[in-house]
Amino acid sequence: MWFLKVFEKLNKDKINYAVVGGFAVALHGAARGTIDLDIIVKLTADSLKSTEECLKELGFISKLPITAKDLYSFREEYINNKNLVAWSFYNPKKPAQIVDIIITHDLKKMRTKTLRVQGTTIRLLSIGDLIKMKKQSGRPQDLEDISALERLK
Repeated sequence: MWFLKVFEKLNKDKINYAVVGGFAVALHGAARGTIDLDIIVKLTADSLKSTEECLKELGFISKLPITAKDLYSFREEYINNKNLVAWSFYNPKKPAQIVDIIITHDLKKMRTKTLRVQGTTIRLLSIGDLIKMKKQSGRPQDLEDISALERLK
């Protein structure tokens, strides 16, 4: 499972992250299929740079011609003028392996929990904060995820 290698590397590099999106919904216990791995990090220059370096060391490359420094400097402009929600990375050797760094939410304002999957520690956004995040998005899939997560509470 490719995503376990991502979590192992994030942990090894001491990057403060949390899984969000479909993976988080599934890890909380609701049935949910997803392809990409969505994470949030602290939206600081150092955290974004460390995350970028970590993903590059794993062979992932940015889908956009931007760097962590660009994202940190122009994040609000990207969100407001370009409708950018996530900074996406993919593995060119296995293009279905995608990691999205959600840039509309800052981890420093969120609660997390940890769990272990096949010996790997995974940091996961709390159900309450995941529900809040998905309510803000309002997409049909997010509304379904909210219903599933509320049943788990």
